[in-house]
Amino acid sequence: METRTLQVNPEDTGTRLDAWLAGQLPDVTRSAAARLCEEGRVTAAGKPLAKNYRLGGGEAVSVTLPDPEPVDVAPQDIPLDVVYEDSDVIVVNKPKGLVVHPAPGHPDGTLVNALLHHCGDSLSGIGGELRPGIVHRIDRDTSGLIIAAKNDAAHQKLSAQLQDHTLARIYRCIVIGNLREDSGTVDAPIGRHPADRKKMAVVAGGRSAVTHWSVLERFPGYTYVECRLETGRTHQIRVHMAHIGHPILGDTVYGAKKPVPGLQGQCLHAVGLRFLHPRTGELVGLWCDLPEAFQTQLRKLENRG
Repeated sequence: METRTLQVNPEDTGTRLDAWLAGQLPDVTRSAAARLCEEGRVTAAGKPLAKNYRLGGGEAVSVTLPDPEPVDVAPQDIPLDVVYEDSDVIVVNKPKGLVVHPAPGHPDGTLVNALLHHCGDSLSGIGGELRPGIVHRIDRDTSGLIIAAKNDAAHQKLSAQLQDHTLARIYRCIVIGNLREDSGTVDAPIGRHPADRKKMAVVAGGRSAVTHWSVLERFPGYTYVECRLETGRTHQIRVHMAHIGHPILGDTVYGAKKPVPGLQGQCLHAVGLRFLHPRTGELVGLWCDLPEAFQTQLRKLENRG
């Protein structure tokens, strides 16, 4: 079992506990949060809290999460575009449509299944059976670089770099509309959408989320943008760009509902990754090309302009 302690901010005062927990824990829905409360797994000052408890502001809430149900994650021979690999880490250019780890609705055919086949037993166990080696995630319909650890020591050091921002993740995207400035920062907390639990949103009481962006090229009605993540919340870039009025082209969840012809999912690609090697401490910088569908969209915009 894992116990997490969450600090309640003053601005969360009066918020119902189960709703707040769902915003703080990305993998926990409101109904699951309510169930944790009913099972006595949510406490403050050692006393169990009811699901309808209203936060007073300033308290420390402890949540004991049950161990995941045992599953059989089998190795599968799924082709991988390996960009970098040694005895400690592997970096893969993930294609669109590939889910990172098994989850309800996607029991297999994931990146984890592919990594188990490619790496054998040499994957960190820190992520648990469902997520061995996985240090960070990328959405199913987002492509690009993702790093996995081959041993626990490497996983711990890479996770620490995620926390102190020495592991840099650089994305490219095409957004709808013209950004007024040439660069900027979106600093807005992200949590579960209050009305649609499958979506994320900028919400009071959400987890801190910071995205830095800069304009690479402007087109009539569209902007080609580079984003650098300071934090790594679920759907962060998609939510933040939509929040400032510039959803990502092809994002039918946070932008226009109509799909873009020739484009699967959103026009978002993790193009760069920089980290300190967990064993040597040397800086490793990796880049990959934009996928063909992304390049096609750029060519279309250039021709229109």
